[in-house]
Amino acid sequence: MRIGKRHNRLGEILVKKGIIDEETLERALGIQENEPFENKRKLGEILITEFDKDKNQVYREIAYAYGFEEFDLSKEVIDDGRIKFIKGVFDNLRNGKLEKILNKKLLPFKLDSKKKDVLIMISPDPTDKEIPELAINMGYPKYEVLYTNSEIIDELIEKAGINTNEYLQNLEMMQREVDITDEEADIDEDALDNEINRGFLVNLVEGCLVDAVQKGASDIHVLPKEDNRVEIHFRIDGKLSLWHSQDNTKPEAIAAVFKDISRNTDRFERESAQDGFIQRSIDGCIIRFRVSILPIIGREFERKFESLVIRVLDDRKVISDFDTLGLQNVVKENFIKSITKPQGLVILTGPTGCGKSTTLIAALSYVMKPSLNVLTVEEPVEYLIDGARQLKIGPKMGFEQAMRAILRHDPDIVMVGEIRDLQTAEIAIKLANTGHLTFSTLHTNDAPSVVSRLYKMGVEPFLIAYAINIVAAQRLVRTLCPDCKRPVEEKNPLQAAALGFTDEEIRSMTFYEAAGCNKCYSGYKGRIAIHEALYFTKEIRNIILRSADNINEEALREAGKRSGMFTLRESGKERIKEGITTCEEILFATTEDS
Repeated sequence: MRIGKRHNRLGEILVKKGIIDEETLERALGIQENEPFENKRKLGEILITEFDKDKNQVYREIAYAYGFEEFDLSKEVIDDGRIKFIKGVFDNLRNGKLEKILNKKLLPFKLDSKKKDVLIMISPDPTDKEIPELAINMGYPKYEVLYTNSEIIDELIEKAGINTNEYLQNLEMMQREVDITDEEADIDEDALDNEINRGFLVNLVEGCLVDAVQKGASDIHVLPKEDNRVEIHFRIDGKLSLWHSQDNTKPEAIAAVFKDISRNTDRFERESAQDGFIQRSIDGCIIRFRVSILPIIGREFERKFESLVIRVLDDRKVISDFDTLGLQNVVKENFIKSITKPQGLVILTGPTGCGKSTTLIAALSYVMKPSLNVLTVEEPVEYLIDGARQLKIGPKMGFEQAMRAILRHDPDIVMVGEIRDLQTAEIAIKLANTGHLTFSTLHTNDAPSVVSRLYKMGVEPFLIAYAINIVAAQRLVRTLCPDCKRPVEEKNPLQAAALGFTDEEIRSMTFYEAAGCNKCYSGYKGRIAIHEALYFTKEIRNIILRSADNINEEALREAGKRSGMFTLRESGKERIKEGITTCEEILFATTEDS
């Protein structure tokens, strides 16, 4: 059996100290080696959970091995000033990090006496890989971590009176009343009812919905785990972060609560995909939630686990002012030319969650007038648009039937949620070629690929050439927090060169990086779009018309560049020049040829 050197060294230290014997070490390393990579535990965790070893002894020696100093409480004065400092750091935390930091028992204790910008933190496991990400939310540019046992941290947290999420705090007493019985292969529905009806889970789910709205989350992810545990994550600014980990509760019970409060879902169906809908009044506004349920496999194969993703649809986030989209100059100019024409097709493309619908709704709002009949065909309808007639898709009128019906409904402007097949594409192009301004989306990696995709669906090149006004590929990138962004001290020339910056630009430009403070999420706050907007000039149309058996995407891209088009990466490069995002964000969001 091969054993990694680091694990060997740690194990030998623990053996030498008499905390474990060699047989225990061998067995622990064997367990670790056989665990899947994504769920592989650290040696210390295995020794504590599988062999009942003293956690303080184990983590103390691991901390020593990695060079971490031990915190000596006897040399510290725990007065009102110290407690006020600890509480002040926690009170300024944002973006749902408090609960996770407390779960990790990571405690900000004081500022270094010699270096006032260095935060001294204490932890029962200073080697935890998540500490750097959590530390950045404390509001200090530098930090040092000391080892101490978890009992000391618990005592200090109690003295400071730190509260986690307000909803979870209110549920704490109720949670203690929830009893868990051993799970059987066949779910005991009566026992599940009994667990749900205790009230705790219903309040947990309702609190989750409210807090997701108030924190500005776009999605809620509910993930079942083994050993009766459920994790709830929020997606904020495009990144998932843990909101709450619920122990000693059947995942089936939490899934059942979400199903019970959702329309169009069957609580007792656990082996097929389901889509549902929730509506709540939160902060005086009607908020809608789109529920997606998928059966999944867990490590406990006899369980009927389900993954839930709830999209938060908050109409207050709808951008109706086209100018607030922040489109770059060339993109904005071509976009306005395209949407102010009396007819033609405007297509947004990109992956799910890149803001295509937001851009289209803003563009639609720009051209809408009371004198125009505006129809939308979406499945599902995500946001309500004032002044538009949004068709209701259901069992008696499907998407395809609705597309055919709008031709007879005297439209002026039409928004088609997505061009999903040849039939939809043909109707959208027919609308565009018969005097209607038409908006839609498609899933491709870049703008020229839209032309190829339509051609491969079966749309004739001459119809593509004359129907489309503009195709815009879009991505969302995180923007730097204006309160804490800082200039990069040591520039990475290879990274900058990969984005197309010249040597002179690299030398003379100021690049910025994420720092992190108590007002942002890991140094970033909000997102902004970058675009590759292919405006259909006469040259573009001629290239498409001359296509025989294949669309030359590279020729379209080069023609677009000659007329002022930025690629996605070039658009991102401009955002970096504006000082609002980082090289890392653009490299992550774009590919080398985009």
